[in-house]
Amino acid sequence: MSADLERQVVETAYARWAPIYDAVCGPVMVKGRRAAAQAAREVGGNILEVGVGTGLSFDDYDKTTSVTGIDLSEPMLQKARSKLATGRYPFVRQVLKMDAHKMTFADATFDCVVAQFVITLVENPEQVLSECHRVVKPGGRIILVNHLYSERGWAAAVERWAAKKTRKLGLRPEFPFARLQAWAAANSEAALVERRKIKPFGIYTLVSFERVPATL
Repeated sequence: MSADLERQVVETAYARWAPIYDAVCGPVMVKGRRAAAQAAREVGGNILEVGVGTGLSFDDYDKTTSVTGIDLSEPMLQKARSKLATGRYPFVRQVLKMDAHKMTFADATFDCVVAQFVITLVENPEQVLSECHRVVKPGGRIILVNHLYSERGWAAAVERWAAKKTRKLGLRPEFPFARLQAWAAANSEAALVERRKIKPFGIYTLVSFERVPATL
């Protein structure tokens, strides 16, 4: 496996992506995005979206939820704020510039934390997962959707080759599920509750963890 992406690389890449992100990535990621938002709506309540970006997912939520979004990229957040200014998304409370490695929210603030196409791109995925776990309420969910490393066969070989070519674009196609699984195994208050491929092509995987209430 290659090293995790550096923060500066990701910030630079997504500043460049911001003007064209919706047009290019919107259609490509739509199935995964909607699956993650649907899973979050089933939990309901206060939802945190980590890596909210340009607010592409705003249309996938509704008035049954109250959404807060965070992102590191100011150019991406400017796009999200423009969408909020239209008044079409009253259920989105706010979008904030914030580092997911060290969130300023209090413990157990949210009913659900969603990270769409994010966890493979951050500088320290395990630290971000632990922060998501900290800010979600006991019994709440952490919902991830991403392309995960195929690990075997020709697809894995292609992903390893692509990894060397796409890092400057802020992409990482060779991130393994095993790292998410290992994080949960090391955390006595985290339980893997779902892992499924997103239809129709199975390019993306939805992974869900529950914050298990602490036992006395």
